[in-house]
Amino acid sequence: MNTLSDSVGTAIQLIVSADPMLVAIVLRSLAVSACACLLACTLGMLAGAWLAVARFRGRGIVLTLLNTSLALPSVVVGLVVYLLLSHSGPLGFLGWLFSFQAMVLAQAVLVSPVVTALVRQTVEDADRHHGEQLRSLRARTLVRGLLLVWDERFTLLTIVITAFGRAISEVGAVMVVGGNIEGFTRVMTTAIALETSKGDLPLALALGLLLLLVVLLLNILAAIVRRWRERRDAGLAGLFGQAGAVP
Repeated sequence: MNTLSDSVGTAIQLIVSADPMLVAIVLRSLAVSACACLLACTLGMLAGAWLAVARFRGRGIVLTLLNTSLALPSVVVGLVVYLLLSHSGPLGFLGWLFSFQAMVLAQAVLVSPVVTALVRQTVEDADRHHGEQLRSLRARTLVRGLLLVWDERFTLLTIVITAFGRAISEVGAVMVVGGNIEGFTRVMTTAIALETSKGDLPLALALGLLLLLVVLLLNILAAIVRRWRERRDAGLAGLFGQAGAVP
């Protein structure tokens, strides 16, 4: 018997039969990543919008640190959050270590720099085109940034989708702060690592296939949003072009 083909067949059976353990792990993964993405996008969009339009001493250093944080390994982020949440850490009183909240916090810390950097670049580009008009209306810095965020909402939706994909595919940070406890903090990526090490390939393959499906659906959604924006922009350009041609 072919071990690979047997494992794939069993993995497909687990997915089709909606195995309770499989479903619980997938739902927990989606919940953790959705909460982390919501927190990261809320903070990241505010920070990115402000950095895009604000001018202050040391801004270059802040941007350099922001870009550097994009390359932080997830296990390092997990270690930092672990130290913060440990009993001797400043947030130890929360009692969040090895919990759902700890995994949400770790993923949010990991994803926030990505959202902040992408939003800052998007809003800064928009500010070059529309910023002068907003400044003439004496809009405050943060207000100007938020107005530009709304104007670029379709692009920012793609950033949100990217952030969710980054969060749900992460393994190092959630394993460090979550502990990979069955029934409590085990998510798709940590379960894949554990089941593979145990030799339970069918469950690992089933989780891997579902994780790939989630990432595929996210990419399809991002492509739809981009196509939608391109059609909208093309329609607006044609509308204004026709208006300009009227004598």
